[in-house]
Amino acid sequence: MISFNRMNSLASCLSRVIVLLTVTAVSLSVTSSKWGEEGVLYGKIGGNITLTCNSSNDSLVAEWRFNGAPDISWGFFTTLGHLELPHAHHSATGNYSCYSRTGDLLSSVLLRMGYPPGTPSVFCRASDYENFSCFWKSSVETLLPTRFTASYRSRNHIVGVCLQEPVRPNMCSVRKSEFWSSYQMNITEENPLGSSFRLLDVTVQSIVKPDPPENLLLEPVPFAPRRLRVSWDYPSTWTKEPHFQLKFRVQYRPAQHHLWTEVETANLSDIITDAFAGMEHVVQVSAKDFLDAGNWSDWSVEVRATPWTREIDSTTPTSEETPTDVHSPDAVDPFDVHSDPLEKVAILISLGIFAFVVLALVLIMGVLIWVKVRKKGMENGMKPDFLSVIHMKALPKVQIL
Repeated sequence: MISFNRMNSLASCLSRVIVLLTVTAVSLSVTSSKWGEEGVLYGKIGGNITLTCNSSNDSLVAEWRFNGAPDISWGFFTTLGHLELPHAHHSATGNYSCYSRTGDLLSSVLLRMGYPPGTPSVFCRASDYENFSCFWKSSVETLLPTRFTASYRSRNHIVGVCLQEPVRPNMCSVRKSEFWSSYQMNITEENPLGSSFRLLDVTVQSIVKPDPPENLLLEPVPFAPRRLRVSWDYPSTWTKEPHFQLKFRVQYRPAQHHLWTEVETANLSDIITDAFAGMEHVVQVSAKDFLDAGNWSDWSVEVRATPWTREIDSTTPTSEETPTDVHSPDAVDPFDVHSDPLEKVAILISLGIFAFVVLALVLIMGVLIWVKVRKKGMENGMKPDFLSVIHMKALPKVQIL
């Protein structure tokens, strides 16, 4: 009798193990509602799903309905009262309810179909050398509620949580980062069907990307119809340290044109010297670490301005009285009193340098001729003077002989 009872007990244990394995297999495709309100289950699209009636006695189950309708063509009713949904499609999402033979509602459940998360796409950026942020997005549209956790480990084996802001759920920030240190970021995506993570190695100086320059100002230069002055400030987020300098690039174009001209500078202002007279111009500025680490910032907001234009008064000839070709707006007298004073100074300096060079060449040629003839005269026992040498050099060879 005792051995018989032991055999019954063993058979009971085996049946429980089989049931446990069955429940475990089902749980791979369906998870309970720790992610949402009670009465919600989550299933994997393409998976085999088993729905059980929440009843004390499954034998009472006589019928399953989908959104109130008894016809569930993609599933079948088992002898145990379960509803099997093989290779369930996204269209299987909906409310399932089971009823007794007397037509009483025994229980109901909302099934939501979706996919497990894929490996998230992650990139990191530092707007200065003291802080950096990481951004991510899902690589798979799971159709299910999703959450992310973010952590890091530094080269010094410091482990921390990358801080997330509720208003920006797809980013986190590491504050007071170490400039020369490297970090390993762990971004994990989780939904009711599973989780996936991405590891990313980060070095601050390689991901630094300043914010765009601020307070951009563009204004005409008085009495200079082809010049514009542009100035700006460092981005307010950049580290205020003398050893963390920025360089800048300026791009500009006439408003009606599409081709940009670009120049670089280390200053906080620049003069555009080749603007088109009388035309509105568009200017933007971006910034980068002075030692060329990281990346250029995004372009600043656009600013617009038109170069200085001469005011027309009663003494100024009109366009009909002026013989200048209307198709040549830049064909003006370089010494006009209204032209750019810097351009006039440059022209005068150029003429002075040219005259000096010509005079220097003439003097050098004369000295070389005098030295050559003097040397020849000394060899013949003569001591010619400079003027006679020049005169002899000027005479034809026949007359000298």
